[in-house]
Amino acid sequence: MVIVHVSAECYPMAKAGGLGDVVGALPKYQNKLGDKAMVVMPMYQTPFLKENNWDVQYKGNTNLGNWFFDYTIIKESTGKLGYDLYLVDINGLLDRPKIYGYTDDIDRFIGFQVAVVNWLSHWGELPSIIHCHDHQAGLISFMMKYCYDYQRLKNVKTVLSIHNAQYQGAMGWDKSILIPRWDMNKKGLLEWNNCINSLAAGVKCVDKVTTVSPSYMQQLTVQSNGLELLFKNEQNKCVGILNGIDNEIWNPATDKMIPFHYDFNTVNEGKQKNKNVLCAKYNLDTNKPLVVFIGRLVAEKAADVLPGAIQHALDKTNLGVNFFIIGAGDTSIESALNYLVQLYPGHYNTFIGYDEKIGHEAYAAADFLLMPSRVEPCGLNQLYSLRYGTIPMVRDTGGLHDTVVDMGDAGGFGIKFLHANETDIVYSIERAIEVYKNKKQMKAMIQKAMKIDHSWESVIMAYKKVYQSIG
Repeated sequence: MVIVHVSAECYPMAKAGGLGDVVGALPKYQNKLGDKAMVVMPMYQTPFLKENNWDVQYKGNTNLGNWFFDYTIIKESTGKLGYDLYLVDINGLLDRPKIYGYTDDIDRFIGFQVAVVNWLSHWGELPSIIHCHDHQAGLISFMMKYCYDYQRLKNVKTVLSIHNAQYQGAMGWDKSILIPRWDMNKKGLLEWNNCINSLAAGVKCVDKVTTVSPSYMQQLTVQSNGLELLFKNEQNKCVGILNGIDNEIWNPATDKMIPFHYDFNTVNEGKQKNKNVLCAKYNLDTNKPLVVFIGRLVAEKAADVLPGAIQHALDKTNLGVNFFIIGAGDTSIESALNYLVQLYPGHYNTFIGYDEKIGHEAYAAADFLLMPSRVEPCGLNQLYSLRYGTIPMVRDTGGLHDTVVDMGDAGGFGIKFLHANETDIVYSIERAIEVYKNKKQMKAMIQKAMKIDHSWESVIMAYKKVYQSIG
C-alpha cells in the first residue's frame, strides 16, 4: 500500500504543535509495518531545509486563478527520517520562515494543494491512499474528484485526519477562482455557513475521517466551532484514533537533549539530576515540587487563566511549589506571565518561545505537567510526560479524558479537574503538593505512568484498518 501524507507541518522540517509530531512519526511506523508511506509539505525556509541535502524530483507549472506559477518538488536525499519527505517549492508563496501567520495564508495553502494535486496527477502509478491532515489539505479530495484537469485521480481513496477542528480554513466565495476548473454543480460540497470551508469540504469529500482521540470524535458533534451538524451527519465515516508518540525520540534512557539519562529503574535519581540542572539554570528551588506548562499561550490552552492561577497558588501554598512556563502566543498573556518573574523570584520563571531542547529538558526535570486546556483533541504533552515519569495534571476533556486516570480512581496515575478556571487549577496544585510529600504514593504513580504504552506500534494497526475499510 502506498500512502501519501499531505500536511502543513512535519517534524523535524517544520512544527508548530502536535500536528508536526504526528506527521513526523506516523509514516515511519507505517513503513516499518511494510507499507510505503511518505510526506509532502510546503518548503518553508527553516533550519532543517538549510542543514540537509535535497534532490529535485519534479518540476511543474499550474495556476492559482490568474497567476501562473512554476513549482518544484524536492526530496530529502538520505531517507534518514524513515520515510521519504517531499517539499513543494513555490517561489514567493511558500518559501518563508514561518508556517502560519501571513495575511495571504489562504492563498498560500490553496497554492500548495493545487501543486500537490497537479504533481500527483503526473505520477505513473497512482498511490493507494492520500492521507490529508487538517484544513490546510482539506480541499485536496474535492480537487481530485471534481476539478476537470485531475479526473485521473478521482478514484484514489482519501482520508482526512482532524487534529484541531477549531481552525477550518474558511474563506469568501471570491477565492473560488483559485481552485482549478471545477464542476459548479458541486458547489454545495465546498460550502458551509455561506463560505467556502476547507475543513468541511474535506469531511464531505473524503472516504474516511479520523480524529486524534475517541472522545474528541464524540465532542465534535456538540463542540466544533460551527460544524456540529456536519459531524453528526457524517459520523458513520468518522473514527477516533488516539495518537501515539515516537518512542525513539521520546525516551529518557537515550534522549540526546537531556543532561542525564534514566529509565524505569533509575527514574528517581535521574529526574532529580535533571531537575537540579533546570532549577539552577532558571533560578528555581530544587526542593519544591516543579510544575511546568509547555504549549501555546492562547485561550484554547487556557493560558489566559495561568497568571492568576499561578499567583493564587504561590500565595495560598506559601511558596510551596515552583512553576516553569514554556510557550509563546498572545502577547498580553506573555506579558502577564513575565511580570510574575519579578514577584516570585526563586519560585517561578518563564521561557517565552519554544525550543525543542528546553521542552525535553522540562519533561525530564518536572514533577508535574499542567494542561488546563479548554480544547485538547488528543494532546501529546501528557503522553510525553508519562514517558518521562512526570505526573500529568489535566482538565478532563478530549484526549486528556482518554489518556489520564485520576489518582483518586482505581489505577490512577494523574490529576484531573473539570473546569479551566483558577479554582480548579489551584485545588489540583494543592493535591499535587500533597502527593509530592508522600514519597511512596508519588513513586507508585510515576511507575504506573512509565509502564503505559502510547507508542505508535500500539496504535498503527488502527490506521491500517481505516485504509483497508475503504480500499
